[in-house]
Amino acid sequence: MMASGYNAKEEDGHPPSASNNGGAGVVKSKKPDNTAFKQQRLPAWQPILTAGTVLPAFFVIGLIFIPIGIGLYVTSNNIKEYEIDYTGADPNDTCYNCSQNFTWNSTTPCVCSVPFTLAQPFESNVFMYYGLSNFYQNHRRYVKSRDDSQLNGDLSALKNPSKECEPYRTSGAVPIAPCGAIANSLFNDTLELFSIDSDGNRSAVPLVKKGIAWWTDKHVKFRNPGGNDNLTIAFKDTSKPVNWRKPVFEMDTDPENNGFINEDFIVWMRTAALPTFRKLYRIIQKKPSGTPTLASGRYVLDITYNYPVRSFDGRKRMILSTISWMGGKNPFLGIAYITVGSICFFLGVVLLIIHHKYDTRNNSADIQG
Repeated sequence: MMASGYNAKEEDGHPPSASNNGGAGVVKSKKPDNTAFKQQRLPAWQPILTAGTVLPAFFVIGLIFIPIGIGLYVTSNNIKEYEIDYTGADPNDTCYNCSQNFTWNSTTPCVCSVPFTLAQPFESNVFMYYGLSNFYQNHRRYVKSRDDSQLNGDLSALKNPSKECEPYRTSGAVPIAPCGAIANSLFNDTLELFSIDSDGNRSAVPLVKKGIAWWTDKHVKFRNPGGNDNLTIAFKDTSKPVNWRKPVFEMDTDPENNGFINEDFIVWMRTAALPTFRKLYRIIQKKPSGTPTLASGRYVLDITYNYPVRSFDGRKRMILSTISWMGGKNPFLGIAYITVGSICFFLGVVLLIIHHKYDTRNNSADIQG
């Protein structure tokens, strides 16, 4: 019987002399090991694109996306929204004097009123937002200018804030609470809504200020140091932010909405991705009697103008909006679905015509051959 000359080491790139001669002067082979992975012998699946698979895929995507897009677009258009720009940039605006004269250093608040009329009633819960334009909350240094440990109630961070908060870290030698540029630029306009009856009498529309922040922010990310018992003692030896009128422990008389857990403050601290944005300000709850939450008619918006925007050419808005199962008004999603579905359906029709035309020619050529 003849012995086989096969050597596994030779196939793996190791010559026989490597083991017999003690490895002296052996050059290591660059040949990959004889494994399924390194020799690319792993099981694989590659789809073969044919007219029988591609064309139905285009038509199915089109037939699914177009109805979904139409549904989303119609739902978005059914959401009622009313927007008021109260920046006061135009000399004829009622808030023009406030916009021109009010600065961060002003000590006396400026009050202006904007009358408006709702042509249609607003049903269910109505959400009041404030909106800002040309305000870049997404700037890298601005986004980093905060101390999450301090906002979570850490006592050491309260007395020694993060250096990321500079130049709003300390006031002299006293630490600022809350520190950072985000907290320092807190939106502090006060908005009040009144309905006007046929006799011209004003009735205040009740605005709910709690329940506007995310649950995780309110109960997990933001906490007062030492609990909510005595915030005056908890924030002792700290200073208010430079642009604030009062310290953080005087933001609200409600102990469950004061200090770091104030919901207006929490909403502001969740930075926006775009320079034009809106943030939830108040909720107008639906009436149990079945009457509209906001009936059609005359209203007036009273504004305590505390937030100057002229220095950065910004604009301020108040938005009243209802919501649906898909959230607020957003026609883009419906338009995107309709566009993608229409393109797929159109490509399917074009490819079907091309396939039918050239497939007929090929069949004719085969028969003649």
